Amino acid sequence: MSNPVYLALDLPQLDAARALAEKVKDHVGGLKLGLEFFCAHGHHGVHEIAHVGLPIFLDLKLHDIPNTVAGAMQAIHVLEPAIVTIHASGGRSMMEDAKAAASANTKVVAVTMLTSLDERDLKRMGVDGTPHDQVLRLAELAEVAGLDGIVCSGHEVDAVHRQWRDGYFVVPGLRPAGSGAGDQKRVVTPRQARDDGASVLVIGRPISRAEDPVAAARAIAATL
Repeated sequence: MSNPVYLALDLPQLDAARALAEKVKDHVGGLKLGLEFFCAHGHHGVHEIAHVGLPIFLDLKLHDIPNTVAGAMQAIHVLEPAIVTIHASGGRSMMEDAKAAASANTKVVAVTMLTSLDERDLKRMGVDGTPHDQVLRLAELAEVAGLDGIVCSGHEVDAVHRQWRDGYFVVPGLRPAGSGAGDQKRVVTPRQARDDGASVLVIGRPISRAEDPVAAARAIAATL
């Protein structure tokens, strides 16, 4: 991939999302559409954004019984997403069925631990160990299940890359040097994540809420 940056178009208004995508399309490598967008606009909205001409990453974080997740995966074949997310915590059978049901051209990646969570959150959920431990455990499970890769924070991607050499690693929660972390708890810069083995860099607010989104996207690309 010449440009690993996927812009997170997590905007509720379809017209605004498409306008932003059109504005920055020459400076990013793909577009990420999350639950907020998909629940608001469904298949129609995805088709509209796909007209921009960039690969689409459907960040749906599917998590249910294996049969239901497989059915959902089949239902989005028509959208031809480049990447789709499921939750690794759904277990091996769910991940295996999701991958089997996905289009041959779609990479299925498992969310290991949300970047808004930290060790204290894990303990509250009854999970022992650090975020690093949890991500490595779930990455190993995703690899055994035959997935293409995982989603993890930039803090874990180097270790996961050493454990899973040919994995496909999506890293969200990135912030350019000097910007605020917002609601993310485990952030790194785009350059650090890329150097540590990230395949895709998901960046939202540093571009979408910038005074000049094009300049912001170009500045991030220039650091890679």
